[in-house]
Amino acid sequence: MSPHNSRTSRLLSRLSALAVATLMIAAVAMPVSVRPASAQAAAPQATSDVSALVSPQWLKAKLGDPAVVVLDIRSALGGGGKEGYLKGHIAGAIYSDYDKAGWRVERGGVPFMLPTKAELEKLIGELGIDEDDHVVVVPAGVSFTDFGAAARVYWTLKVAGLKNASILDGGYQAWTADPSNPVETGNKTPSPKIFTAKINDQIRIEVGEVEKLVEKGGATLVDARPASYFAGKEKAPASKAYGRLPGAVSFDSADFYDKTTNRLKQKAELEKVAATIPAGPTVSYCNTGHWASTDWFVLSEVLGRKDVKLFAGSMVEWTSDANRPIASSRTKWDDLKKALGLGT
Repeated sequence: MSPHNSRTSRLLSRLSALAVATLMIAAVAMPVSVRPASAQAAAPQATSDVSALVSPQWLKAKLGDPAVVVLDIRSALGGGGKEGYLKGHIAGAIYSDYDKAGWRVERGGVPFMLPTKAELEKLIGELGIDEDDHVVVVPAGVSFTDFGAAARVYWTLKVAGLKNASILDGGYQAWTADPSNPVETGNKTPSPKIFTAKINDQIRIEVGEVEKLVEKGGATLVDARPASYFAGKEKAPASKAYGRLPGAVSFDSADFYDKTTNRLKQKAELEKVAATIPAGPTVSYCNTGHWASTDWFVLSEVLGRKDVKLFAGSMVEWTSDANRPIASSRTKWDDLKKALGLGT
């Protein structure tokens, strides 16, 4: 090779190396848009249409959807029970008696308590419900007390960690008001599933925590019973004493209910009615956590208030220990009238 060709070859080699280096530097300096790993992995999120209260029209459109479980909870409380279910129920609905199936159990000698985690998993799983299902709770639709049963079952499902749950607005009575809505007779036996509970402590409160609130404050204690119970003029048979939690305010759950339509009042009206309940942390209670479930449901699930909890044990659990304080307007005259058979 001639000296000239050799110099040319070396020059071309150097130019080639310089070009490669320039390209590498440019590549390093060039801004690169990189999505976070979470963004790369995330799938589009479906929007949920789950509402705490659903209409018969909504449910009718969902019948046959394998992800929707219609749960008929009618009991003697609503004048129905299993016999009423067998005579007629929403097409495809499964049955679970609110009073008898285990939605409220005895614990530590105190009745009407929240079941344990294991008991919840068995109860819910045997109904053919798993964590991915949307459960629509169906009461009889005949009174505010009957609605309280639906609210308590709904709350229990939420405590167990079920994300999607609703109550049928107006219950079975609203369903049958439209003759075009399908009704079946007889029994439907569910196929059991494995339900794994994830206890939600954000919506419940234990008696020890209530003791601290009574002593030091920190939340509004809302008594959901009729005024006669709040004042100490009446008590539930299972309660050991008359009266209320010290510092509590009275708000009868019946005030949220429209007895002419046998449904909750309209949301705008519920807002007005609930305006007397202070904003902020709230604990709802009654005798057994039944009427109080309605107050909890309206405040938390319908009106969207934050930090609302249900004291499921309520006055029955509270009065099981005679050392716990009680406020009462009961008089000796009330006791005398009771002794004479003239009062409660």
